[in-house]
Amino acid sequence: MVHLPLGLLLLCSTFFTSGVEAQQQCRLQLNNELSMPTSVVPLSPNSSSPSPTTPSAIPSRTPFNYGTDIVRGVNLGGWFVLEPWITPSIFEEYDATIVDEFTLGMQTTDYNATLSMLQNHWDTWITEADFAAISAAGLNHVRIPFGYWSVPLTSSDTNTSTSTSPYIPGAWPYLLRALNWAAAYDIHVILDLHGAPGSQNGYDNSGQRTSNPQWALNAQNVTRTVDTLVYVAEQIGGMIDILEVLNESAGFLSTTWANVTRSFYSAAYTAVRNAVGGSLNVMIGDAFLGVDAWTGFLTFPSGENVLMDNHEYQIFDIPQLQLSFSQHLAATCPIRSMLSSFGASNIWTIQGEWSTSPTDCATWLNGRGIGARWDNSINGGPPNGSCTGWTGNYTSFSSSFKTFLRQYWEAQVDVGENAQGWIYWAWKTESADEWSYQKGLEGGWVPSDPTERMYPDPCSNSTTS
Repeated sequence: MVHLPLGLLLLCSTFFTSGVEAQQQCRLQLNNELSMPTSVVPLSPNSSSPSPTTPSAIPSRTPFNYGTDIVRGVNLGGWFVLEPWITPSIFEEYDATIVDEFTLGMQTTDYNATLSMLQNHWDTWITEADFAAISAAGLNHVRIPFGYWSVPLTSSDTNTSTSTSPYIPGAWPYLLRALNWAAAYDIHVILDLHGAPGSQNGYDNSGQRTSNPQWALNAQNVTRTVDTLVYVAEQIGGMIDILEVLNESAGFLSTTWANVTRSFYSAAYTAVRNAVGGSLNVMIGDAFLGVDAWTGFLTFPSGENVLMDNHEYQIFDIPQLQLSFSQHLAATCPIRSMLSSFGASNIWTIQGEWSTSPTDCATWLNGRGIGARWDNSINGGPPNGSCTGWTGNYTSFSSSFKTFLRQYWEAQVDVGENAQGWIYWAWKTESADEWSYQKGLEGGWVPSDPTERMYPDPCSNSTTS
């Protein structure tokens, strides 16, 4: 059995009693267990966190040259921001009105029991063994989504509210441990603000599923978001490679929303640069507007070490769901040319979310209690057949479906690698194997070497079976 390296201890002056004096940056030292930041007060007498131990030697990570080296990674989805479709078992313990972390906190009748459940989830959903497996799979990055409510912002860090209600905080020390593991296994980190105050898109993956998101409509929300990013950059910027300032802002909602997003990106970039200098890479997203809407934005010299995050799924409307296997593969071709061109002439570009699933059949993918377009259990569109065999345990997948999953994986990897790289969504799920990189490795449609190819380029003149 291979002896795996120990975790690492993150030492920060603001958080750790053994931190270096009068510094806001962090350093790493080897450690077996998570060290509890002294400024994170247990939320109740029954709350708990792993206890600190004595550190030893300091490790080093292989430098990553963005723009030259190819980003190959996975998203650690459903960990610090719950999503019902990724971990349905958590939500099945509650009545149907609990659809996200907002309603979980708002409607809980036993705070301590809910906190204990969350602590167990944070402790077990992703473990050191996952980081070892990610490294063994030839991947060099993880993208870690987190919610603003998990950041222990204090009144000295912002002029806005520091309340996290109704969210239940406490994930911060588990996030620190994740960064320790990443460093131990030489994995680079994109830390992604997935949930902002007021919700930036109204999706459950922002923390709050709502038809009336408020993030861009309230200046205090935007200010608090910037202050949260500065706090993260100052306290753990030395532990991450890229700080993604906001996931999937709903720029399609209105011109105002798109303009606020654009202004926020500039403000967040400037604030992070003023706080920690130019060494920390900053990532923005296309806000559902397409990358071309950001031509010339934060390009050098107005921006430096900035990346674009593009997300592509072919499953969230009826015309895309009606594509044949070969049509899904062909549909990746214009994406490849678009991202390659934008990345070459603007800022580094990564395909930051994508999957091999050609359907929306995964239970609660569209939200708890909401069905699928594929089988017409959601309103709209003609029936496309049964979801049987398209989701769930991969042992029920046909050989032709698994062949397509491999072809689709290769086609979309090629999209990312013609720009600056890719991050698959997601590393694991409880019950939707077609979305799981981990299960793809096990089932054979994801290769153990991400540079391996079995099928011809669907964008060439070759045909794909």
